[in-house]
Amino acid sequence: MTEPPDQPRGPTPAHHGHAHDAAPHQEGHHHAPASWGTALRATLHCLTGCAIGEILGMVVGTALAWHAAPTMALAIALAFVFGYSLTMLAVLRAGLALGAAVKVALAADTVSIVVMELVDNGVILVVPGALGAHLSEGLFWWTLALAFAVALVLTVPVNRWLIGRGKGHAVAHAYH
Repeated sequence: MTEPPDQPRGPTPAHHGHAHDAAPHQEGHHHAPASWGTALRATLHCLTGCAIGEILGMVVGTALAWHAAPTMALAIALAFVFGYSLTMLAVLRAGLALGAAVKVALAADTVSIVVMELVDNGVILVVPGALGAHLSEGLFWWTLALAFAVALVLTVPVNRWLIGRGKGHAVAHAYH
């Protein structure tokens, strides 16, 4: 009887204080809770991509004198593009092929970006006058800062929960 071929060897999971393990998921196996610091770092990574995309979308929409709805749609779309791109760049540098990097980025960031976008755009929608504010107005910038801060606070626990179950950013951590 021949032995099965060795499994392909990829990067081993990094354990930079992460409370997840490299063992395959087994029925009934529970991951230890992720640390708040790990969840915060994952969320800040996500927030960076979202902020770049949203600000760029708002700048473009404002420069083209678009109404609020298409500007917000562009900002949200670019938040996803930049959010996914930051993760893809990191895992591509680790040696993953493009197709695999796309899958890792989708698995790592989708829930985090969705929560972040719902929260920060929700804040913008409820602040009186914020949706119509221009880039040159303080209302635009302080509302955006408030929206990102609220999104950060509400998304950290989501990412902590996901990472603690080996999902979300835990998927990408194996390639850092």
